[in-house]
Amino acid sequence: MMDVNMLLDSIRESLHQVAVFLPRLLLAIVIIVVGWLVAKALRFAVVKALRAINFNVVTEKAGIDHFLQQGGAQFDTVRLLGGLVYWLVILAALMVASSTLEATHVTELIGRLVLFLPKVMLAVVIVVFGAYFARFVAAALTMYLRDSHVGEAALIGRLALYAIIVFVVMIALDQMGLADIIRQAFLILVAGVALGLALAFGLGGQKRAADMIERWSRPADDKEHPPRSASTSHTKPVL
Repeated sequence: MMDVNMLLDSIRESLHQVAVFLPRLLLAIVIIVVGWLVAKALRFAVVKALRAINFNVVTEKAGIDHFLQQGGAQFDTVRLLGGLVYWLVILAALMVASSTLEATHVTELIGRLVLFLPKVMLAVVIVVFGAYFARFVAAALTMYLRDSHVGEAALIGRLALYAIIVFVVMIALDQMGLADIIRQAFLILVAGVALGLALAFGLGGQKRAADMIERWSRPADDKEHPPRSASTSHTKPVL
């Protein structure tokens, strides 16, 4: 008789737990479904709003869309931002649903992702405007150097473009909280390249470096019309 009572008590306890858990599960499902619908609506609204203010024109001129296409992506930067907004809302709904189910560890993990996604979106915007500014500065610098008849104007403009883009990427990574790791790796890479260049110039690149400096400092007209040599400028002596 005692065994039967213990069995009935365990069954009652299990049924009570199920009765408490089922409403929470239904509420979590409703939250996820509503979050999914809100996420789709917000993604559509964000994409439409960004295209309405011609943000896609900025991303195209900045070269970000071309970069994504070269990487095999089937979307542009505007759709990327819309997708990030979509997943932000989805993860927020999952966080609320897991909190309803009292899944503490899952809620904390999803909460970290929810806090990280806005940083990613801001980093994307920083890269877009930074790349647009870098291309504008590089084009203006190249045009100015060509008008000033400075040699290797295209190379100098390209170097300025890369320098600004590296600086902008570092700012974006700092915004995402990844700057320390990338900065250390970048410093190691720069140190290795600098050491290699120093060895190359020190072991046998002095003449090449002198030629490059002379080309950069020489006006473009002198390159197109080099001076005649002494042997050709003298006339033949009369016998």
